[in-house]
Amino acid sequence: MTLKGKVYIVGAGPGDSGLLTLKAAESITRAEVVVYDRLLGEGIIGMANPEAELIYVGKEPDCHAVTQDQINQILVQKALAGKTVARVKGGDPFLFGRGGEEAEKLAENGIEFEIVPGVTSAIAAPAYGGIPVTHRDCCSSLHIITGHQRADHREKNGPDYRQLGSLDGTLVFLMGAKNMAEITDNLIAGGKNPATPAAVIENGTTFKQRVITAKLAEIAQSAAQAGLGSPAVLVVGEVVNLREKLQWFPRGPLVGKKIIVTRARKQAGLLVQKITALGGEVVEIPAIAILPPSAEDIVFFDRELTRIHEYQWLLFTSVNGVAAFWRQMRELKMDLRALAGVKIGVIGETTAQELWKYGFKADFIPASYTTAALLDGLKKLVGKGEKVLLPRADIAPADLEQGLKAAGMICTAVTAYRTVPGGGSGAEVQRLWEQGPYDYITFTSSSTVRHFIALLPQQYLPQLAQSKIVCIGPVTAATAREAGLKVDAVAGVHTMEGLIVKLLELEGVKTDALPNASFES
Repeated sequence: MTLKGKVYIVGAGPGDSGLLTLKAAESITRAEVVVYDRLLGEGIIGMANPEAELIYVGKEPDCHAVTQDQINQILVQKALAGKTVARVKGGDPFLFGRGGEEAEKLAENGIEFEIVPGVTSAIAAPAYGGIPVTHRDCCSSLHIITGHQRADHREKNGPDYRQLGSLDGTLVFLMGAKNMAEITDNLIAGGKNPATPAAVIENGTTFKQRVITAKLAEIAQSAAQAGLGSPAVLVVGEVVNLREKLQWFPRGPLVGKKIIVTRARKQAGLLVQKITALGGEVVEIPAIAILPPSAEDIVFFDRELTRIHEYQWLLFTSVNGVAAFWRQMRELKMDLRALAGVKIGVIGETTAQELWKYGFKADFIPASYTTAALLDGLKKLVGKGEKVLLPRADIAPADLEQGLKAAGMICTAVTAYRTVPGGGSGAEVQRLWEQGPYDYITFTSSSTVRHFIALLPQQYLPQLAQSKIVCIGPVTAATAREAGLKVDAVAGVHTMEGLIVKLLELEGVKTDALPNASFES
């Protein structure tokens, strides 16, 4: 007998993935099946387990490729098959989100479910537009109304515009882009002053956000003339007048720039945060994913770890290598004192910082964060006949190992982790690409170049010329050029910070005053 699964009905927030709750993120990460809508924040679906089944059920205005009944059936079927399901919806699932209907269907079938509330666009979109939905100098109530009604329910459950027209509180209409003229006309007919301040926020909380303000009698026409469409939030009330003083989003030297980050998602966080803090819009298309080594490679890795006391030097050429090394040390329950007397070299400052997390200080960091500089420095420090252990990726080039051996050292390279193609399905990458064009594409390693090109559908490859390509270092740039790409810039310092500096320089921003921060591939 198969045990029934469980469904998490998850609110994913209004569009800015930073507004996703911790519980929502946990629910998505642990799910075996993710059933998701459109209008989710960038990167949210990428949080799913790589082995999870992803089912897109997004609905466009007036175009439901998957009906609500079909969605309900998918949830029931997957749960009855014993799966843990995350039903991921924009905003809050119980605020005009049909989450109640889905929960009812699950209850009818005896399926366990849990509701994970989300930040609603009714509050977040105005906030990102510089409009507080309540303010004691302006109003004492907030009213949230759907701007989209079922045709067979309009007369029975539709808004009472006479009552709404008499209210002094803030009115927020969701899903009303198509019916905006009808909504505003009805409000005025119901008694609302035509001069009441109003605002429309399109794509609220995202870098596509646009805000239009006008008098109630004019807001629908102003929004239409500006070409605003769905998704949009209509705000009516005196609080709209505060926007002139309180507008804050977005700001920064990269405002308006769309930048693709191709790094493995788990490692892209700092780069994404930095670009976002500078006002840029990040689209993550993770070209690679980092996985443990194969069973055969682990056997060899473990054997050399147990002999670590025989080595004089331990070398790390990436943060991944450091993390993989200590993960395997823990797996073998090895005492860290086994490293007593072993010197450690790293390729750059960020790898050194990762090493410090485990309580070890690097004995050598080259001035230039390249394999060639690491090799040159080690030739002066490591004696002939000394043993060097080099934990690295499965696809790492052999030049460092060969160079050390040529210098008379005994170097043993072990596969500590695998670098494999990432980015999810081709359909998902195509969907993201169609949201372009993009101003910049960043590459942080040769593998990100190769796998990105493999992920991108062939018909879109010519469009790469529309974006400026920025590489973290000369090796990555060489790989990009070999693949037929035009490289526009290479970071002067081969780190994530150097990559950020180069982006800013391309925008004509002086970077002398930027605080020191350490990033690295």
